Amino acid sequence: MNDAQLERYARHIILKEIGGAGQQRLLDAHVVLIGAGGIGAPALQYLAAAGVGRLTVVDDDAVSLSNLQRQVLFATADVDRSKVEAARDAVARLNPDVGFAAVMARLTEQNAADLLRGADVVVDGSDNFATRLAVADTARGLTIPLVSAAVGQFDGQLGVFRGWEQDKPCYRCLVGHDPDRADASCADQGVIGALTGVMGSLAAIEAIRAIVPFGADPAGTLLLVDALNFRFRTIALPKDPGCGCARL
Repeated sequence: MNDAQLERYARHIILKEIGGAGQQRLLDAHVVLIGAGGIGAPALQYLAAAGVGRLTVVDDDAVSLSNLQRQVLFATADVDRSKVEAARDAVARLNPDVGFAAVMARLTEQNAADLLRGADVVVDGSDNFATRLAVADTARGLTIPLVSAAVGQFDGQLGVFRGWEQDKPCYRCLVGHDPDRADASCADQGVIGALTGVMGSLAAIEAIRAIVPFGADPAGTLLLVDALNFRFRTIALPKDPGCGCARL
């Protein structure tokens, strides 16, 4: 690291759990984010600030005025721009160390492997179940840790999945196998804006932890946030013996 990087990342470097070696691992890492919306936007900010060397963002949407209530990576001037292009410019302003790949596309079963291959971590903040299953299945197949976060109204959940490991659940162990379930969007139900910032920031922490391990391993647990009643809970999430990943 050069002098500017040593100063920029000083607060990481003095943490014994990260240190100089850990910061270098972050600088060498590649994180793929699915969605640049309520979860992806704050996660992007903190991963870029942390010095993750390469960020790939996959999103086919444009910034709308209603996004700005929670997606604070964007500004009013970004309305009608593609989210990935606006995110690229925001990250460039934040940290010139970070390489950014903007993929204006929707992730599908057909393109998922090409989009995720080579990543150290995948952060999924997508807004529909079919995409989440495609991300989860592909990440498991490529043995890439998956950080999955979701929000609804006043509730959030966060999990880290490494379902290829014998004692760790996959995403399907949590949600099942039905890709045709109805999706409830923020547009339909509403969401308290600051909660997306909380969950996106927590997703960034878990992406960093996956690159530079520290503290307890979160895989096999699920974090539940109830902002209405001021409560955080962590529950055990065992491998489902009826899930395909249990037979791998």
